[in-house]
Amino acid sequence: MSHDYSPLWRKTSIVILRPLLYALLKRDWKGRRNVPRKGGVIIAANHLSWADPLALAHFVYESGRYPVYLAKAPLFTARVVGRIVRGTGQIPVFRDRADSAEALKEAEEALRAGECLIFYPEGTCTRDPELWPMTGQTGVARLALATGAQVVPVAHWGAHRLWPYGTKRFRPFPRKTMQVVAGPPIDLSDYADRPDDKATVRAATDMIMRTIADLVGELRGQKPPEQLYDHHKAIEERRARADREQAS
Repeated sequence: MSHDYSPLWRKTSIVILRPLLYALLKRDWKGRRNVPRKGGVIIAANHLSWADPLALAHFVYESGRYPVYLAKAPLFTARVVGRIVRGTGQIPVFRDRADSAEALKEAEEALRAGECLIFYPEGTCTRDPELWPMTGQTGVARLALATGAQVVPVAHWGAHRLWPYGTKRFRPFPRKTMQVVAGPPIDLSDYADRPDDKATVRAATDMIMRTIADLVGELRGQKPPEQLYDHHKAIEERRARADREQAS
């Protein structure tokens, strides 16, 4: 199945969202020339808040590409939202599929069709107390190695002040500044000749997340932590601690 979308739906989304985003956020953008103007490409970014997707999509669009996200599959069956995400060519992710390669099949087809896909490798908004990027999931690395698509690392800072994660309070005033920097494509060639196994995709993923974290540090004027926050490990440690307390 080839990747499909409606040019009309895409034009409509641009007409509606572009002026709205210009009004909501001030911009401090760098590195737009690092986003390839054609061909399949993966934008790998840190994830801070519910405001990120549209704010980051604005940066990508003004860099010359229409942004395509991976969205939860149930959204595609919703009456209104489903028409929008299908019409603009967004991609469903089937999280219930045990085979990770099968779950990302449509994303691979979209890359081969020349789309610009935006990924949050962390899989969710960061839980790091200082809002640094966390360790990543391996989907970006798997897709990049399978398709040969370039991975452009992107860091952003500021949109979390517009709509902080975990709150329902939207804070448009005073007007916030969205800082974004796109680095040059990450060289994953060292991993292309390695065995296609967990160790390879984990090493490539760690390289991607370290690059993103360094870019976030550039925006913040701070040094990122040596060890990125591991959300899954933190959950396991909390569960183990709770079990010990219950047993005692």
